[in-house]
Amino acid sequence: MKRTRAGAVVAAAVLTLLAGEAASASSAAPTVRIGGGSGIVFGHNQPIPAQNAEWCTLTAIGYDRTGELVGLTNAHCFYDANGNKTLGDKVYYDKTAPGTAASPLNTSETDLETGVIGTVEYVSKSNPVASPNDPGLDYSVIKFDRTKVVPTSTVGETTITGIGSPPVPGTRMCKQGQSSGLTCGFELSTSGPYFAHTILEFPGDSGSPVVLNGKLIGNQWVAGLSTSMVAIKADLDSRGEIGAGFTVAP
Repeated sequence: MKRTRAGAVVAAAVLTLLAGEAASASSAAPTVRIGGGSGIVFGHNQPIPAQNAEWCTLTAIGYDRTGELVGLTNAHCFYDANGNKTLGDKVYYDKTAPGTAASPLNTSETDLETGVIGTVEYVSKSNPVASPNDPGLDYSVIKFDRTKVVPTSTVGETTITGIGSPPVPGTRMCKQGQSSGLTCGFELSTSGPYFAHTILEFPGDSGSPVVLNGKLIGNQWVAGLSTSMVAIKADLDSRGEIGAGFTVAP
């Protein structure tokens, strides 16, 4: 009798524990798996009805020297219509499947279930085309919520394993964009921190990682032009703030 009662008590305790764990799991926030080539959505510090959102492509995801989970994309994504930086902008995941170069997407679908996955912490000067009199490297840093974001090195047909330099002219390389998916072209020339190539870009592809043999060599900011990732990393390190010591997530 005593053993039966004790067993019942233990069984009840186990069931209560399991029920609590199940409830905790069901109440946990949903997560998204993202990496270089994933789509991100934002509203320039305005509330995001999905139909009014803007979107770009994540260049890379990884960790800075303090262990923060951070992502990189173009700076010009976070300039509003008046040319002001939208620091603190809330970032969402774009769950739309990428299009193709022949039929690129012109819309995005905001993941409102997961909600805000990160905030914009740094925005550089824009690129030489958008700001010819005061150009910058055209990159921004996003701090991600580690309870919602799971980093991945592979998005679509692109895997990023590290950081490399722009290659010699004539080398074939590719980019992974949220709108047009995987498109490829050839290196044309390098000038300072920038390099020219023949890779296409469509709206929503801004920030796309340009990759060669698994190495991230640049972030594309307009059709045929990118900033060297080596230059971006050097700038991150020289600033010594969030993003310094950046390494891509494995």
